[in-house]
Amino acid sequence: MSDDDGLILVTGASGFVGSAVARALLAEGRSVRVLVRSTSPKGNLRGLDVQVAIGDLYEPASLATAMRGVRRLFHVAADYRLWAKDPEEIVRNNQSGTRLVMEAALMAGVERIVYTSSVATLGFRGDGAPSDETLPLKAHEAIGAYKRSKVVAERLVETMAEAGLPAVIVNPSTPIGPRDIKPTPTGRIIVEAAGGKIPAFVETGLNLVHVDDVARGHLLAMEHGEIGERYILGGEDVTLRQMLSDIAELVGRKAPTVALPRAPLYPLAVLAEAFGQITGKEPFLTRDALKMASHHMFFSSARAKAELGYRARPYREGLKDALDWFSAEGYVG
Repeated sequence: MSDDDGLILVTGASGFVGSAVARALLAEGRSVRVLVRSTSPKGNLRGLDVQVAIGDLYEPASLATAMRGVRRLFHVAADYRLWAKDPEEIVRNNQSGTRLVMEAALMAGVERIVYTSSVATLGFRGDGAPSDETLPLKAHEAIGAYKRSKVVAERLVETMAEAGLPAVIVNPSTPIGPRDIKPTPTGRIIVEAAGGKIPAFVETGLNLVHVDDVARGHLLAMEHGEIGERYILGGEDVTLRQMLSDIAELVGRKAPTVALPRAPLYPLAVLAEAFGQITGKEPFLTRDALKMASHHMFFSSARAKAELGYRARPYREGLKDALDWFSAEGYVG
């Protein structure tokens, strides 16, 4: 990005990826405004030289205020829950929030937008090879409410881009690293594994990437991305077995060696979800998670490397940074 990019707005900047994007912009000397809810935890913004706009994705008036004077927008905020008592709430939130933000950006004359989607919007190859941007899902093909919500939101941005919205789409894989404040579902796995609370695993895989590399990818997409196109921002393809083994090595524990079949876990997932309906707390095991685990969720960032100049560090660096941060913040005893 050039020095005359003016004021840049980041939504979701109190969260994991959003705060990394804000920090990456500040490191380049950019003028940054962040949109956060009054109830959002502000720990990830502590010490950052940013303008803070208090508002809500679902309040057009507060969006209009936040967009005032903004030339570039990173829309990172999302409802990142894999489970909810009312699953359709996740779909409604991500679809309507995205629509309202994009409409507000158009009204404000924002010149360029990076929309944070997810690899959740992409399908898998039948031969097990890593997926890429050429495999977009339809909403009815997505497993679970979160994936479905990201599919419908991404398709909305694509449609608006065809009609003139100046938006580039990025699809992060599974970010790990510092400031995973909630934490994310993957962060929960890291915390639980570091505490010795995951004695067994299912055979699956995922693509893990340092959150700061994802943030850098956002900036590259803003500078070099093609309007209406999508770019996977990933790292390394890793089996869950390997991930848990690496966590154990880093914290000095014995790695789990018991691989569990998925089928017997479904009744446990049903019970866990039923308990979640009573308590309102997200269950650690869900039927959707087991369905997703039947795939090795591997992805290629070749397009982002070739067209954006994107690069990612070894995933273990992200794992170590995550563990160091979780330990320093008291998540891991």
